[in-house]
This record gives sequence, structure tokens and C-alpha cells, in this order.
Amino acid sequence: MGKIPSKKWDAQDRKNWLDEQKIQRSYFVDVICKLDTFASDFELINYGKLSHDESKYPLYALKSKHFDKNKKNVLITGGVHGYETSGVHGVLEFLQNDAASYNKDFNLVLIPCVSPWGYETINRWNPNALDPNRSFTKDSVCEESKYLMDFINSLDLEFTLHVDLHETTDTDNTVFRPALAAREGKHFDEWEIPDGFYLVGDVHKPEFDFQKSIIKEVKKVTHIAPSDENNKIIGEDITQEGVINYATKELGLCAGMTNAPYCTTTEVYPDSPKVSAQTCIDAQVVVIKSALDYVSKI
Repeated sequence: MGKIPSKKWDAQDRKNWLDEQKIQRSYFVDVICKLDTFASDFELINYGKLSHDESKYPLYALKSKHFDKNKKNVLITGGVHGYETSGVHGVLEFLQNDAASYNKDFNLVLIPCVSPWGYETINRWNPNALDPNRSFTKDSVCEESKYLMDFINSLDLEFTLHVDLHETTDTDNTVFRPALAAREGKHFDEWEIPDGFYLVGDVHKPEFDFQKSIIKEVKKVTHIAPSDENNKIIGEDITQEGVINYATKELGLCAGMTNAPYCTTTEVYPDSPKVSAQTCIDAQVVVIKSALDYVSKI
């Protein structure tokens, strides 16, 4: 589309972009085939199908089989941005190793992969060049976001905790943010990609001690992103070590889709020479467990 865009994309531009996308891995093999493993403790719910290919992209949630109104309700989401691999596999690993034990104290709702087409094409956007994590809004036209919101609303639950698993990658600067600038007909300015893990809280309910407790546990498995020379991470003021805050509802972020008083978005940095793919998954699992441990005491 050129380095200096002159106009927003039209329908043909979006089609051209879609035609360039390639399948690079299998949602069926990596995710769907594993879900029946958890059938003894969780109900598997098909809450939608992506119109891009309904047979290939069914959407799944796992819900604790025996809901108890006296337990706290918890939502865990991964793969809102399909290219952010450790979020998807973090949910699956938590299901494999830890979720059954937490069922004793919580009603769990887990979404391993919100954006399966994005997962297969290693993409931030959906097939319509929409960002699901800016689309959790009323009257959303992004299928991935709308299906999930409709499903969560159908449960009619008050959530205590929502953990949304993400990554910040080098391709944010080399692929995805330049594509966004081109789509919108704007100039692109790089930002510094932080080397390390950080959290994004909600500016309206930052819950300082909650975020701090998670960072403390994550430090045991990976390094925390330092702030830049302006005391910022990705252009936002830090509120404490490894934590920034966004207006999650106003921005249409997944972490703002419920009214949970405790919510956090993870940002793992998989391109760091200091980590492996497994380190990134481990960090995601630690966040889930430490968040659950924290709210279990309130």
C-alpha cells in the first residue's frame, strides 16, 4: 500500500489484503482436538461460527460443569489477537494442569481462542481487516467480538475476575501497526517495543495491589519490561513496575467487556532473546493462577 498512505482502504483494498493472507497453522489440530480432554470437568459450548468458513472456524467456550451461585465467577480469554500464540496455549495449559483444582472454588468460563482465523494466519485482524480487541462495543460488526459478547451476556453472570491473555511482538511495529496506518490513510510512527512482560489494567479500576501481586509471581518465571526514558511503556505512563492502565470499555477492549472489579490484560514479549515459547506460556499460566489466588482471598 506504500509508505505514505493517501486514503483509507476501500472494499477492494481490504480484499487485496485478505487475498495476501496465508494459512500457517491449524486451529483444528492445535486447539479443537484438545478440548474433549477436559470434558470431565467442563462443559464444551459452541457459541458461534465465523462466516468466513463456518465449518472450519467454530467458536468454543469451556464452562465449569457444576456452577454454584456461592462461588465467584471468572472469565479467562485467549487468542483475541490470533497471532498472540502464548495466550491461546496458556489457556490450554491451564486447563490441562490446573483448572480442575480451581473448579472447587470458582465458576470458570474459559475461551481458548477468540479469533481462530487470526490464529491460523498469525494475524491481528479478522478476515474483514477488523481488530477484535477494539471491537467489544455495542453494535459491534466484528464477528469474533460480537459472538463472545452475546455468549457472555447469555450467561447472565456477575464476574469477579477477567484475565485476557495477550502478547506484544516485534511484528507490531513491522507488520500490524503499519497495516493499521495504511488502512486508515495515516502516517505510521514506530514506538519502542518493551523487552519483557507487562500488564494493562483498567484506568477506572486499577486495583494496584492486585496487579502488583501478579507481577510479583510473574517475576519468578520471566523478566518484567522496564519503562523507557520517559517512564512509559508503549507510550503510556507506568503506574507501578510493569503496569500501565487503559480505558478498557471506551477503547472496546476485551478486558472491558464485563463489569468484573478485577481485570487485567497480559502482554508477554515472545521475541526477547531471554525467553522461549514455553517461558511465555508459563507466564500466562502464572497470571491466571496468581489472579485467582488473589481474588480467592477477598
